[in-house]
Amino acid sequence: MAKLRTAVIGATGVVGQQFLVALSGHPWFALEGLVASSRSAGKPYREAVRDGSGALRWHVAEPPPPEFLDLPVVALDDFNPEQYDLIFSAVESDLAKEIEPRFGAIRPVVTTASAFRTFDDTPLIIPGVNNDHVQLVRRQQAVRGWKGFVVPQPNCTTTGLAITLKPLLDRFGIRLVLMTSLQALSGAGRSPGVIGLDILDNVIPYIPNEEEKVQRETQKILGVLTAEGIEPARFAVSCTCTRVNVLDGHTESVFVSLDRPATLDEVKAAFREYDAGFGSLRLPTAPPEYLVVHDDPFRPQPRLDRDTNGGMTTVVGRLRADPALDNGVKYVLVSHNTKMGAARGAVLTAEFLSCQGLLG
Repeated sequence: MAKLRTAVIGATGVVGQQFLVALSGHPWFALEGLVASSRSAGKPYREAVRDGSGALRWHVAEPPPPEFLDLPVVALDDFNPEQYDLIFSAVESDLAKEIEPRFGAIRPVVTTASAFRTFDDTPLIIPGVNNDHVQLVRRQQAVRGWKGFVVPQPNCTTTGLAITLKPLLDRFGIRLVLMTSLQALSGAGRSPGVIGLDILDNVIPYIPNEEEKVQRETQKILGVLTAEGIEPARFAVSCTCTRVNVLDGHTESVFVSLDRPATLDEVKAAFREYDAGFGSLRLPTAPPEYLVVHDDPFRPQPRLDRDTNGGMTTVVGRLRADPALDNGVKYVLVSHNTKMGAARGAVLTAEFLSCQGLLG
């Protein structure tokens, strides 16, 4: 199978850099187009990621992939989507609202921006969690008259939460979810980001619009696909989202009221036996385990667990009964916000879309 010609829009930003790392050596996707601001246009990528003093502006733990360093960066106004089979978008939401419908009308777009997440004809796909929602892509194309489509990634905080709730929903049913997040600095991006003097020796107890996104998106991802669209999951979701002085990896403290009683051993088995169904698909970016459960009460921790299976596995620990809730259980999770929650997760979604015959 010939590799699909691929472009990344927003290639010099934090998420764009994560895309380059995720696409390095990819067996299905050939990254041939890098798109960024006019400031970077016309430069080879190796120069576009340096500032005026020559210092490298590289914000990812892995080094820049050498095979992309000599690729020229193209300005957005000069980008021709028809030259590519697949477009990854890593731009801010305001710009995404403008450009993603234009490109999606022509070619498949998989995006980390939030601009398309709330549309009725747009699925929030987490492969292995809500595979049947992929049917909405064809509906989107038909209703809008598009040759391509736009499929967004969920909010990075939502991703780990939804992955852990899926096996509980399937086995026991869910009445209520309460969650408090401790979110990494990288989730705020580079610009405007978080000011160092605000976060040092501090916890910021509010992230604008985050709680509403998590609540709405979780219900959409775990909802039921009907002839009219997605019927949101009927259980309530309430959360408090905070920013903490951690570089990468979102930690979440989750409380769940189940529909029926379950022992901790049964809940643990539901997590450990959860099968995302990746084996038969053989997706290159899929982890061998979607969920890992620790018995050690001091796990999970961002520094120890965020990079499990390349940052694609959600790690769970501190599983306990919660007597304050009906059939209550509680646990802590760590999910890598810029890998599974952003670029690598988007690449995984594109692989899944390819297997469904929606690319190429």
